[in-house]
Amino acid sequence: MTMTNRVTQFSIDQIGFHAVRFSSSGIFETHKDQMVNPYAATKIPKEAQVEGTQYVPQSDGIFPSIVLLHDRWGYTSQMRDTAKRLASEGYVVLVPNLYGRQGGMVTANAEVADALMERLNEKDALQDINACCEYLNTNLAEDTSLDLTKRNAHAVIGFGMGGSLAIKFACHRKRLKTAVAFYGNLPDSSDTAKRLYCPVLYHAAGTNSSVTQEDIDQFQQAAKQENKHFEVERYPEASAGFCNETQPATYHEEAATRAWEATIDFLDKHLKNL
Repeated sequence: MTMTNRVTQFSIDQIGFHAVRFSSSGIFETHKDQMVNPYAATKIPKEAQVEGTQYVPQSDGIFPSIVLLHDRWGYTSQMRDTAKRLASEGYVVLVPNLYGRQGGMVTANAEVADALMERLNEKDALQDINACCEYLNTNLAEDTSLDLTKRNAHAVIGFGMGGSLAIKFACHRKRLKTAVAFYGNLPDSSDTAKRLYCPVLYHAAGTNSSVTQEDIDQFQQAAKQENKHFEVERYPEASAGFCNETQPATYHEEAATRAWEATIDFLDKHLKNL
């Protein structure tokens, strides 16, 4: 995604990161639990595990958090760069590997990416995303970086496949503060708009054939009728994937820059003052 001239709270060099792994159940053992369990070191979890990376500003303070959801390509280096840029704005960013239950694959092949996306179980994915929020709310003694997170000050941001999940997760978690979706598919039923629990920003790619302008208008109108906040930024000349500079066929620099600025403003408005 294109760099902008905005002044960030932290430089990229001030962002640390480390791997995370936790139960998809959203219930976690503490250090004390493990101390009194003689089998803790060799215990094999019965439930699925969420694996990913957490990006944290290397500074004293308490920060709101973002769960960043990758596109159909998997957890790519481009998504890692995006996470660092978000963290430099003053957020703790957790990126789960949504393909973790499928082996955590990453691909640059569109056919493989489509196959991976088709195999993704939506219910499991939403459970994993919810577990990310619970993890960010949990002060585990062995993870001091969690001392930096504000409780229940969470946003979810998704690109493509992740954007579709972000909208659905905004209908899933009541304590979610905001969601941003980049050119994801909208839910089939406009009834979903009535169940939005938080403000949503949707970046609409004008040449995206899978989501028409009529679809967007209908969903936005349904949300408005229920007094839900569903904000749309439109990019008439851009196609789905316009923020991914590693995909020259779809990348659109002007749209990517404008979408990034709008996203940061939206996040700051709904998260920074909590």
